[in-house]
Amino acid sequence: MNLFDPIFDPASADSDRLANPGTWEHGARQWASSEQQALQCCRVVDETHDVRTFEFRTTDGLPVRFEPGQFMTISATVGGQSVQRCYTISSPPTRPFLVSITVKRVPGGVVSNWLHDNMKPGVQLLAYGPSGAFTPTASKAPKLLYLSAGSGVTPLMSMTRSSIDLGLNRDIIFIHSARTPADIVFRDELQRLVALSSRLRVFFVCEGTGNEADWTGPIGRLSLLQLSEWVPDLADREVFTCGPAGYMNAVRDILRSGNHDPARYHQESFDITADVAPEPVEAQVIPAQHTFTVTLSRSSRSFTMSPSETVLSAAKKAGVAIPSSCSQGMCGTCKTKVLEGTVDMKHNGGIREREVAKGFRLLCCSRPTSDLVLEL
Repeated sequence: MNLFDPIFDPASADSDRLANPGTWEHGARQWASSEQQALQCCRVVDETHDVRTFEFRTTDGLPVRFEPGQFMTISATVGGQSVQRCYTISSPPTRPFLVSITVKRVPGGVVSNWLHDNMKPGVQLLAYGPSGAFTPTASKAPKLLYLSAGSGVTPLMSMTRSSIDLGLNRDIIFIHSARTPADIVFRDELQRLVALSSRLRVFFVCEGTGNEADWTGPIGRLSLLQLSEWVPDLADREVFTCGPAGYMNAVRDILRSGNHDPARYHQESFDITADVAPEPVEAQVIPAQHTFTVTLSRSSRSFTMSPSETVLSAAKKAGVAIPSSCSQGMCGTCKTKVLEGTVDMKHNGGIREREVAKGFRLLCCSRPTSDLVLEL
């Protein structure tokens, strides 16, 4: 089944498919996350002073299939170089002929600035996807708590829009943190959605008032006291959270203090600095050492690499295109099956144990300990 083919069916979600979102089957057709699809921009919407939503359609007119909360990896040519970044899909799968990403302009951000400066209706780019298991579609929980900060609102917005579109009227408490009221992404829409769903409650907390002198909401950062006031039944809720690492660490501490069951906590990690171009470093002389051979089973290509390199970086040096984004073992975009050989992998949550058991590895954080054969 292809991200860019069948339409989302919430009843068909199952744990095996969510564990392996990179491969979908539909009849005799099969799509893998290593393939690309051309997208054409249809509309650009200013959400805040530094956040924009970019809406796309497929160039062949196919509907889009994904689970709410998943992300796709876009590929763009910036300064003559091909670069990839992962962005959560902010639109709901219930509107299958448009897919959108909502992007904050990051100081020094390679792709975010390119999108803000260049993306307009008619412009095309390539995308891989979908990826990620951060989705509530398989959850049987009757009560949900969505916690987000900054750009982390996007996957939770897709989830909320989906629930409203499907007429589910789910019991959802949505708490979003922002620097100022002017930085609240989707502020007006979230307030409109509350009027459409009697069991959706939305709260905002801001670090400061900014230029909005008449702001009456809470000021500061989310605390256990505030959370307990808004969510007295915290222990009964399945929690989904997304935001900067510091925010999610604080949320976990708050939930732990509130005796929330960690097994009912789900998070999506993203690193806003992954879009920032690295500072140049002086070239270092690396002493000669043993090398390993990496063979690609599908193309029969091969290259040699040092055990001190990650497989992803060595592949790029060899001119092998592998979908990737965060390069920190978080997003799962570079997940690949190792058919032969072993690697030392140190990831940051971008892969599940069941996937590891099936032979998959994240190439961005895997270093070879033997010759390798990859399913590429």
